[in-house]
Amino acid sequence: MTKAPKRRVMTLTSDLVALCARPAVDLGPDLKYEYFDDDDYRAAAASLLGRRPDSEGEGAVWLFAYGSLIWKPEAQYAEQRRAVIHGWHRSFCMSLTRWRGTPEQPGLMMCLERGGSCEGVVYRLAPSNEVHDLDLLLQRELGSHEALDSVRWVSARTAQGPVPALAFYAHPSRLDTYVGKWPLSKVAHNLARACGHLGSAAEYLQQTVAKLEELGIRDRNLWALQHLVAEEIVRMREGGMMQESCAVGGG
Repeated sequence: MTKAPKRRVMTLTSDLVALCARPAVDLGPDLKYEYFDDDDYRAAAASLLGRRPDSEGEGAVWLFAYGSLIWKPEAQYAEQRRAVIHGWHRSFCMSLTRWRGTPEQPGLMMCLERGGSCEGVVYRLAPSNEVHDLDLLLQRELGSHEALDSVRWVSARTAQGPVPALAFYAHPSRLDTYVGKWPLSKVAHNLARACGHLGSAAEYLQQTVAKLEELGIRDRNLWALQHLVAEEIVRMREGGMMQESCAVGGG
């Protein structure tokens, strides 16, 4: 059995992340979108389940987690495996004006984007509760009919064999939120400053990288990014910019 790599010491510490925290008011949904109601969520869950490929002949429902779902799962899942998907990679490529950003200081949301590969975790939903759990998941990850285009089935490779899994990805048609590929330095500049009512973007990055390290999963770009964000926070602190950047609603 292959030993997991030794955990490394992150540059982006909890003390640095704490400097990015600020109170922020949730302004609510953007009214330009057509938002789901409870019936819409149930219909969306049923539609996705109806399109699921067979998994080992069992019709199991798997979810591919690569970000916050790794360190903050939505439900108690029946099984968990490490997994890799090919043709996709993690990328902070969607603008975020709520949750961990504001209209004055938008953040960036991490999604799957085309190209490369991504290692994460697949969760198998309990058959007796899969509709309910998928409904909860969609309520957490999606809010509108437009966002439903960002859910798809992918093939995830595990040590026990491949499984089809649901994944959330960056749909380029979302021109109002899709920013594409930014240099890591520009991403770091944003993540060091963005914060919303759920917390800071720096906290999200730290939690994700820490959990990946705990699982023995190495993501070279995220590891470099956490170091750059830490350096940016230190520069802001030493330059006396933290109070300005962390004012309520300010950028």
